[in-house]
Amino acid sequence: MPTSDAKNAALPVYVEAALPVPLRRVFTYRVPEKMRGSIKLGARLMLPFGRRNLTGYAVGLHDALPPDVDIDESKIKDIIEVTDDEPLITPEILGLTQWTADYYASFWGEMLKAALPAGINTEKIRPKRRKAVRLLAVAESADEKPVRTGSGSDRVLARPLSEQQQAICDLLAANGGEMLFTDVLEQADVGASPLNTLAKHGIIEIFVQDTLRDPLAGAVLPDRDDFTLTPEQQSALDSITATLKNDGEFKAFLLHGVTGSGKTEVYIRAMRFALDEGRSAMMLVPEIALTPVFSRRLRAVFGPEVAILHSKLSAGERYDEWRRIRRGDARIAIGTRSAVFAPLENIGLIIVDEEHDPSYRQHESPFYNARDVAVMRAHRAGAVAVLGSATPAMESFYNSQTGKYAYLRLPDRIGGRGLAEAELIDMREVFKRAGRHVALSFELLSAIKTTHERGEQIMILLNRRGFSQFVLCRTCGETMKCKNCDITLTFHRGGDKLLCHYCNYREKVPKLCPLCQSQYLYFVGEGTENIADMLENKFPDMRIARVDRDTMSHKNEMEDVLLKFAAGGLDMLVGTQMIAKGHDFPNVTLVGVISVDIGLGLPDLRSAERTFQLITQVAGRAGRGTKAGKVLIQTYYPEHYALRHARKQDYEGFYNEEIKFRQRLGYPPFSMLASILVKHREHSYASKNANTLRRSLDAANAARTARILGPAPASLSRLKNEFRLQIIIKAASRRSLKEMLELALADAETHGCDLRTVYVEIDPVNLM
Repeated sequence: MPTSDAKNAALPVYVEAALPVPLRRVFTYRVPEKMRGSIKLGARLMLPFGRRNLTGYAVGLHDALPPDVDIDESKIKDIIEVTDDEPLITPEILGLTQWTADYYASFWGEMLKAALPAGINTEKIRPKRRKAVRLLAVAESADEKPVRTGSGSDRVLARPLSEQQQAICDLLAANGGEMLFTDVLEQADVGASPLNTLAKHGIIEIFVQDTLRDPLAGAVLPDRDDFTLTPEQQSALDSITATLKNDGEFKAFLLHGVTGSGKTEVYIRAMRFALDEGRSAMMLVPEIALTPVFSRRLRAVFGPEVAILHSKLSAGERYDEWRRIRRGDARIAIGTRSAVFAPLENIGLIIVDEEHDPSYRQHESPFYNARDVAVMRAHRAGAVAVLGSATPAMESFYNSQTGKYAYLRLPDRIGGRGLAEAELIDMREVFKRAGRHVALSFELLSAIKTTHERGEQIMILLNRRGFSQFVLCRTCGETMKCKNCDITLTFHRGGDKLLCHYCNYREKVPKLCPLCQSQYLYFVGEGTENIADMLENKFPDMRIARVDRDTMSHKNEMEDVLLKFAAGGLDMLVGTQMIAKGHDFPNVTLVGVISVDIGLGLPDLRSAERTFQLITQVAGRAGRGTKAGKVLIQTYYPEHYALRHARKQDYEGFYNEEIKFRQRLGYPPFSMLASILVKHREHSYASKNANTLRRSLDAANAARTARILGPAPASLSRLKNEFRLQIIIKAASRRSLKEMLELALADAETHGCDLRTVYVEIDPVNLM
């Protein structure tokens, strides 16, 4: 029989840990003898790191120092604590996060932290525990007979159950034999005394149990309509389920369906098929605003099999939903970007709705695109990926045309309803007629009035928050800027403040120009707050709600407003892109689009694509019921091809023009892009690091397989008190880009470049 020392000698002595720090490496620690055998891959560990203690993740276990670890063994530190008996990170997610960090040139430890619910690495979140009652036996009662517990014991009560005691037993029996203590008190209308007496005699048991915090507790679920699919829907579903039948076969589909074509019903039936096949399913949505709509619909179909993951849930709700998935109690996960890392076992289907949306991109470290991670997760798991959109990303549609994705088309709206009629309103002509700038054209105001008179609803899109976009001194030309960022402050009349939408810096609106002391301050450019005020003044009898991040900052606010609008309790929504996609309001017959041109002026290769997508998506909110819809688009550039094709909701026409532009300039999908930002509070330090990195990139690009631009000031050259220098790389292939970056980063570090200031973004969705 082996001795204790022999057993310990066979157990891992060293652990490799990924830490949530911006360093592209893992760290080796020694496992104290008393902890050997208690660590599993994916477990959280408390580790010494410099002068701090950090939570890290076990990613490798060794009985001897790995050969690539170049460190004096005497300097290796011991781990402090093993946090998890059972790892929170599954082997699948461990591998997926490693791939994601490697692909996006990001940091594995930060990616692992991002894969867990926010706050799970603190001591604040614990299972919610509540007192409960369990019926142990059905007591036999009669007015004059003793009562036997019936639980296998011979004990009997000296007298029959009281009326209250009997009511408690009857209530428990009617509810499956188990209820929360407070629910029994309320529903049986009793105090604690009869419960304690029943427990004393062994008829009931009073105990403490974990209680799940359900994000949909008390929510009204929609009715389930089992209607017949259209031939196009059935064909799309058949293609998806045919692949699901081949257990372990990966395939990616692009489901291209016009707004209102019934993509969601295809998703739901595909999920049902996956569950029937013994697999699990995931659905990603781009905006938190969409999760209440979809989660209620899925809960109505699949019941408690559905778990919800997004940042507007309380920390406790996120923790409980994640635990339900981890235990296998929920086989469907729906959520926003980070839900792609949900610990579903045996995943068979991953759906990415509105796959084109830039919200799937994580814009802070660790960088990743959840859409592309979802496709890779499906590939690694032998599952099916379905990317759905009415306006697919250029790269996704290109992949469907070149055979990388299978192409599924839903060309028509359900019930034969036509797309809304769209019209471009030339604001240059409006300016001439009015003799001044006006935010709301006569045509739009007239259409709002007649739509309301018919008892129909209206949506107005303006993709800018606040009351005015900036404050200008008409005497000296000074603008009020953020003290931390190279950007003007936005005026918000609520609170009478100037606000930076990047760092949240705020200050009171000055009475005089801080530069020349002039009193002539001019508020330029409308935001949603201003437009909503204008409309309320012009239509005082209308019930209008504003939907943007300023008004929808608290939990359930967005859901409450949307449900109220759907029920007819509001006449008009005025909002940003939060209202543009995914919503189905049958009584909306008019959509107005204001100041759409702002997106076309951004220095970004995707500005035309985003403008087309936003207009087409919001236009799709009109005319989804039995009444025809109308869309009015106010613009100063009606000739622009993005607007011409958006007016017709003609995706293929837009794609054919845009793809020629991309090919001519060598932009994605014909090249691979990387954006490198070098950021630091001192401009000279950022510049030194950027120039060192550029020299290393040039050396790594000796074969000239890539084009390198910069370093130059980024479009937003200073944010959150950091100067930002940008290098853009355009490479012919992913492999050459990755190899060049790996060589350059390693070389730059040896030449003194501080890599903590360097942020690499692969496949950036904007170049700001």
